[in-house]
Amino acid sequence: MVKTKRVIISMLALVLVMAAMLTGCGGNTSGGTSSGGNQAGGNQGGFHASMVTDTGGVDDNSFNQSAWEGLKKAQSDLGIKVDYLQSKATTDYASNLNQFVHAKSDLIWGIGYKMDRDMKQIAQANPNTKFGLVDSAWDKVPKNVVCVTFKEEEGSFLMGVIAAKMTKTKKVGFLGGAEFPLIKKFEYGFRAGIATVDPSIKVISNYAGTFDTPDKGKTFANTMYGQGVDIIFHASGKTGDGLFTEAKEQRKAGKKVWVIGVDKDQAFMGPDVTLSSMVKQVGVAVYDITKETKDGKFPGGQVRTFGLKEGGVRPAPTTKNNVPADVLKLVDDYKQKIIKGDIKVPSTPEQFKAAFPNQG
Repeated sequence: MVKTKRVIISMLALVLVMAAMLTGCGGNTSGGTSSGGNQAGGNQGGFHASMVTDTGGVDDNSFNQSAWEGLKKAQSDLGIKVDYLQSKATTDYASNLNQFVHAKSDLIWGIGYKMDRDMKQIAQANPNTKFGLVDSAWDKVPKNVVCVTFKEEEGSFLMGVIAAKMTKTKKVGFLGGAEFPLIKKFEYGFRAGIATVDPSIKVISNYAGTFDTPDKGKTFANTMYGQGVDIIFHASGKTGDGLFTEAKEQRKAGKKVWVIGVDKDQAFMGPDVTLSSMVKQVGVAVYDITKETKDGKFPGGQVRTFGLKEGGVRPAPTTKNNVPADVLKLVDDYKQKIIKGDIKVPSTPEQFKAAFPNQG
């Protein structure tokens, strides 16, 4: 009888230990951890910055990944705690943001304009929590929110200059993730750069309707290359991974086609097929504002905009690998004109049509 009681007590103790371990792990199926293993579970004394990704995921080789790299740099440089939750669907946004509110994060980042509505509601309900929203600007920003936007059209203009000088077929393509005003900024900045250099070049645009489906990106790329396009600029997140795959297959088949990447320097996706990338310094913006907040200087109530002048967008450093020096010089000339205000880059179809009335 005594032996039986001891066995039962031992089993109960084991169950309690396992339960405690599971509780410590957070039970979080949609989220992720920092490199230091710090999971969403509360601030235990230090500054705590958190991030909610959009559906592209933290490893999208694009702007979510760039944002996370900015936070990891902040972790390394500033000694803060960082973590993220990954949104598998748009319906995850609110619950992920609220999870970090309950964890008492000092700064909660929402990555992507699709989070706009959920963050508005949650920020209003939690006025003592600080939030940062990337890629969306509100007419009236509350004191507990900072909105971060970029002049994507300016960097995309320079990609258009490169494409116009490098195309051999005089047909270039644009692949967007979805038809929203933000992605139109990429398209029409790109079109403006092309039209400025050579208005006879034809631009074929397609929208995949998704930012996280590489197979669709590959299919669209195959079609566009088949139409005679030899350079495709994409703004489609992880969907663009398929574009790189297709470009490499086209090269193996003997066709000299190119890709222009987006958000990060994407040459690592295919060094031999990448002309350039329009680098959007999301990580820099996230790092800078996180540091300001830790230093007690949170820029709440503001819309912070990063363009060429502010170093928020730029051609990738690896552009020099496949683009000749004379083209790089031309790109820099146009960059300086934009910075000085000599060129105002269109960001909408209406602005483009006004600037280039003879373009389709």
